Amino acid sequence: MHAVLNLIDRITGSTGVVGAWLVAPLVLASCYEVIARYVFGTPTIWAFELGYMLTGANFLLGMAYALREHSHIRIEIFYQYFSPRVRAIVDVLTYVVIVLPVGAWLTYGLYEYALQTFLSRETSGMSAWNPPIWPFRVSFAIGFLALALQALAELIRAVQILRTGIEPVLDVADDSLTHQADVP
Repeated sequence: MHAVLNLIDRITGSTGVVGAWLVAPLVLASCYEVIARYVFGTPTIWAFELGYMLTGANFLLGMAYALREHSHIRIEIFYQYFSPRVRAIVDVLTYVVIVLPVGAWLTYGLYEYALQTFLSRETSGMSAWNPPIWPFRVSFAIGFLALALQALAELIRAVQILRTGIEPVLDVADDSLTHQADVP
């Protein structure tokens, strides 16, 4: 089970890195657009579309990484005072009732949407550039697939806490899991 959790964490880390690296071309394109528009008076036909596509892909590919790093918003005013076992129960219920079903449903639907877009050669239709839209739609499906996988890993960890009382902790330095001492 440890190997499966590590594999999911590495996949999540990889999608997070890809999403993070999308910021670099986004910044370059935005800077180019500003200079072209305000210095030379010749705005581009592609910067707006590239900007929203890269921003959306960055967000979607980073969702699973944020879950892995426990960076999603919670109502910490209550959650932080729960014992690890009560937090695990809340997590199990959240993942089983909400995150996994919605993540699986969205992954499947977005995969079909991306495939349909690819097969029909759909373009954005928002500017004169008019790029193919399927790569952007594929990032939707990949982002939600990674989120569902990471939610599955978090569910397994929560069940392990309930079974053993030991809380696994992700060692961010090398992406390996270690275990804390006995959790009350």
